Amino acid sequence: MAQLSAVIITYNEELNIRRCLESLAGLADEILVVDSGSLDGTVEICKSMGAVVIYQPFLGYIEQKNFATSKATYDWVLSLDADEALTPELKSAIQSIMAHPDADGYTMNRLTNYCGEWVHHGGWYPDTKLRLYNRQKGEWTGINPHDRYRLKLGSTMKHLQGDLLHYSFNTMTDHLRQMDRFSTIGALAMFNLGKRSSLAKLLYKPTARFIKIYLLKAGFLDGLTGFTIAINSAHAVYLKYLRLYYLQNDRTI
Repeated sequence: MAQLSAVIITYNEELNIRRCLESLAGLADEILVVDSGSLDGTVEICKSMGAVVIYQPFLGYIEQKNFATSKATYDWVLSLDADEALTPELKSAIQSIMAHPDADGYTMNRLTNYCGEWVHHGGWYPDTKLRLYNRQKGEWTGINPHDRYRLKLGSTMKHLQGDLLHYSFNTMTDHLRQMDRFSTIGALAMFNLGKRSSLAKLLYKPTARFIKIYLLKAGFLDGLTGFTIAINSAHAVYLKYLRLYYLQNDRTI
């Protein structure tokens, strides 16, 4: 039986973290929460439910998750976001595989709840994520704020049954706030990587995102929710490239 550390990064997640921790009960040998200075009841909830909490000023999503992974006691790590929770089917699948791991990493499908509605189209499901892994075999990579775990060349990967539930946004305001924050983070990350924007990109990048989500990925099958997601996603792309355009022209974002 391989021992398992569940790791979660948090900041002001008191509305979500209890649900996440409850879904891990009886599964992980260790639950490690890396908090970046929550001002609400996040830390108190985590400690009351038996999690180990350490403080780390926020380094960036990718860097914070690599830090959390490095602080885990065990090599086998299950990495969750505070607004996620395991279904009983996925939890059972993880328990079974931990008895005799036969790969270096395991993917799972993520099902997202958007303002009270479960989203099944638009590229949002199955939103396959690699979240269970042997930390000796990979690392978190990507371009902030979008992170992904990448296994080393030659590593093996398999897929688990069951969904990872993602309670993304409770309200439209939550989504708009994240769009504003993430577009700034994304623009800065792209600028630092030498990427540049243009008037053409400001036109076709958002348009392409809307077409992909709403038409090519059948977001229209999710009704008004699918349309809202497509519009907001396109606007988020526009904001990111607009802010990148401002950065490269020495304008305040």
